[in-house]
Amino acid sequence: MPAYDPNNIFAKILRGELPCNKVYEDDRALVFLDIMPRAPGHALVLPKSPARNVLDVAPDDFAHVMKIAQKVAKAGMQVFEADGVTIQQFNESAGGQVVFHLHVHVIPRKEGVMMKPPASEKEKPEILAAQAKKLAATMQAA
Repeated sequence: MPAYDPNNIFAKILRGELPCNKVYEDDRALVFLDIMPRAPGHALVLPKSPARNVLDVAPDDFAHVMKIAQKVAKAGMQVFEADGVTIQQFNESAGGQVVFHLHVHVIPRKEGVMMKPPASEKEKPEILAAQAKKLAATMQAA
């Protein structure tokens, strides 16, 4: 497996070199909205540790990411009045991974509404900012 690249886009976001629509942050994880969401509220949960994917992440860091993903899923169900949630996590190119920093997709879903294709359409920044604010407030209240 190739080595972790500290210059991947998510590492730059974690270091504050690139902006994001932050939803949640603690000492071990960061949650922000995908700029090309497959559905409203599509969030990404990342460990702060430099892990390429599930194949090299420390088990405790992966467990923490999944704990936060569950909190995001519960908040997303409420905020977006979702009927369900899709959780996705890809590993290496053959597994569908595009950005090589471990991340978990948390996507609120409505019954009968298909997800957009991956990386198909950028959402308006003001919409993402409003969604992130609502999701963050709901997570804080929980």
